[in-house]
Amino acid sequence: MKLHPHAVRASVVIAATALVLSGCRSSSDSGSGSSPGISDEPCPQAVNKDNGCISLGVISDLTKGPFAPLAVPITDAQKAFWKKVNEDGGVGGYDIDVTSNIADAEYNPEIHNRKYQEMRKDILALGQTLGSSQTLAILEDMKSDDVIGLPASWNSAWEFEDQILESGANYCFEAMNGVDWAVAKRGVKGTVVAVGYPGDYGGDAAAGVEAAAKANNLKFEKIETPAGQDNQAGAIAAILKQKPALVVVTTGPAEMATIVGGAASQGFTGTFVGSSPTWNPALLKSPAAPALEKLYFQAGPWGPFGTDTPGHQAMRDALGDVTPNDGYTAGWVWSYPLLAALKKADADGGITRESLVAAAKELTEVDYEDMLPAEAGATKGEPSEVAFRSSVISKVDKTAPTGVAIEQELTTGPTAEAYDFSKPCFSLQ
Repeated sequence: MKLHPHAVRASVVIAATALVLSGCRSSSDSGSGSSPGISDEPCPQAVNKDNGCISLGVISDLTKGPFAPLAVPITDAQKAFWKKVNEDGGVGGYDIDVTSNIADAEYNPEIHNRKYQEMRKDILALGQTLGSSQTLAILEDMKSDDVIGLPASWNSAWEFEDQILESGANYCFEAMNGVDWAVAKRGVKGTVVAVGYPGDYGGDAAAGVEAAAKANNLKFEKIETPAGQDNQAGAIAAILKQKPALVVVTTGPAEMATIVGGAASQGFTGTFVGSSPTWNPALLKSPAAPALEKLYFQAGPWGPFGTDTPGHQAMRDALGDVTPNDGYTAGWVWSYPLLAALKKADADGGITRESLVAAAKELTEVDYEDMLPAEAGATKGEPSEVAFRSSVISKVDKTAPTGVAIEQELTTGPTAEAYDFSKPCFSLQ
């Protein structure tokens, strides 16, 4: 086992003195450098030159996938988050490097897997793994590697996976909360339609819509639609034919706007509730903007970019002069649980892949700086007990920094509150 260079001394006294003089490591870090993704050498462009380096990987959708407009700011926010952590001294005598292992998987599970294979020996953990099906494509390898990951997704399966450290209500609970809100506040009756991508993302939300429809005595219909703005004619036609009072959309932002705008242009006046990844402020400059202002609401895991909390303020201060985008908000919030797990692993005896997995399973709270309540980060216990079930509902507001403002604060609707969460809402496995 490799020891920190300052710790290799014949005398305990000298060793202790050397650690003090090094000014960088806690007494618990001995041997941490033997774990993949941890080095006793400083990070590239290190903030703290006497610290070692923890390397995190990022596998995202940075160019031509449907979530690139969100994923680029997600990634930039995570760079800013860990830079702030480093400026605050790092964790356990280490700076965090989240810039050296960034890969673009184009929202493609096969590419996602390939990118993971390329970096798996060089990282301690994944600071971001974007997409549900994409993350599932590497999950077994993550387990064999003892690598945990922060998902850029809200799949209900993540609460049942030790390797995944999620934040916020999953797509399933989010959809339930959206339907319950629409019934209570928009007077929805009759039929609700779930429109979404095939697979885990769309399927998970659709399962939540179906549960809420049953609880509210609504007729439920499901429409699967592929990615691509030019591929939404079928979904629009189905909505117009079925004439639902409520449509829950689980796609990318471009597809959502095409569906809402296309249906509205042909006389549809029902309510749309979008899953959290469906919104992008650039849509306010699209031809669909008038329809979105009138008909669209967003169900989300936390308050948008301009929300007044210490965490939101810390994020805005760290980012500086950027065009507001809730990709930044997501990337920042998602990073808190990994910071908590790193601190716990260090306090429990030292940071390694194995100790980080163990720490990630034993969190009782996470300090989100009020962006979420501390209990939202709990992982210790059964998913049915600790899974966070509350969502915010936002409305389109052109004066808000990201074009949406909170209509209803974090609330757990009656369907999510009563739901028996003994297994994932939806799974292809």
